[in-house]
Amino acid sequence: MRWERQRITPPDGRSGTADSDFTGGGTPELDLGISPEPARGGVRGVGAGLRLPESVPIEAGTQDAYAIEVRAKSILNRVPGDSHVPFQWTLNPYRGCGHACRYCFARNTHTYLDLDAGHDFDSKIVVKVNAGRLLRGELASPKWRGDPVAMGTNTDPYQRAEGRYGLMREIITALTERANPFSILTKGTLILRDLDLIESAAEVTDVSIAVSIGSLDERLWRKVEPGTPAPARRLEVVRRFAEAGVGCSVLMAPILPGLSDSAEHIEHTVAALAEAGARSITPLPLHLRPGAREWYRAWLQREYPSLVPLYARLYREGSYVPESYQREVIDLVERAKRAHGVHRPSFGAERGRARGEGAGGTEAEPQQLSLL
Repeated sequence: MRWERQRITPPDGRSGTADSDFTGGGTPELDLGISPEPARGGVRGVGAGLRLPESVPIEAGTQDAYAIEVRAKSILNRVPGDSHVPFQWTLNPYRGCGHACRYCFARNTHTYLDLDAGHDFDSKIVVKVNAGRLLRGELASPKWRGDPVAMGTNTDPYQRAEGRYGLMREIITALTERANPFSILTKGTLILRDLDLIESAAEVTDVSIAVSIGSLDERLWRKVEPGTPAPARRLEVVRRFAEAGVGCSVLMAPILPGLSDSAEHIEHTVAALAEAGARSITPLPLHLRPGAREWYRAWLQREYPSLVPLYARLYREGSYVPESYQREVIDLVERAKRAHGVHRPSFGAERGRARGEGAGGTEAEPQQLSLL
């Protein structure tokens, strides 16, 4: 989704035009589709740590936290054929993410909106307020073939803003009414609010739920994923879905070099995931794309400067760690899984085989900058 050269009225009342792109000495203003909300005690707040901006330009690089409400033109996104992921369609009701994970690979997408990949991505959250209505229309189209829809593949559908907007209930209901298969990947405990809907959906179609838990180290969690629920609370999500009979897989991601990749650390995490009832555990070492790469590097230099040489060596060839390192980490996880009785295939593998699909794989490596 891009802003498509639309404009709003600048603060001085002049209308933006195509010619104003090159005159007036300022950046052209973009139509953010903002829906006004009545003031509450003088503050146009919406909750979840966000507020609606005034009807003035959204500036990049500020400390302001905004919910930017838009009315999207479409909601189902077809995945390019060369992406090498085990799904063809995705749905993202939000853009940007209040989880503020230092490493998030989706950060660079905010630059398409003339916002930055750092704090703007964490605090200026685009909300597709018409997501549910759009989905109902697209699912009803005679062109729609009922393919599985993956959610949580870019930004988290259960980030904090979902607590205010509640878009996922209508989305899940629409998919259930059409018996359309879907999957959800999240770090958010808000998904438990919709457990009843997900249970109903699982009675009529294929539903896959996965929670991302890379580590149980609370000190590390507070530094690297400051806007997410604590790992122990995410374990409770796994446990609740297991008890409900829906089942929940875990994406053990990201495993951070020098921080959460030791044998002891991995053993402790896998043991807790197994005890919570994880259906499967899929490890994923950290990868760093443009946007995320620079933001993570700055954080690493502040918090763990002694690890900078390690990262420079591991990521000197691009976004991904060398295959030898990946094998070492994956072997440690597999060993721990066997020790704790987690034998099922990784998330998505079972269902993919049933449909004649591949089990998925690593995304094609994009051209990348050096870390340092």
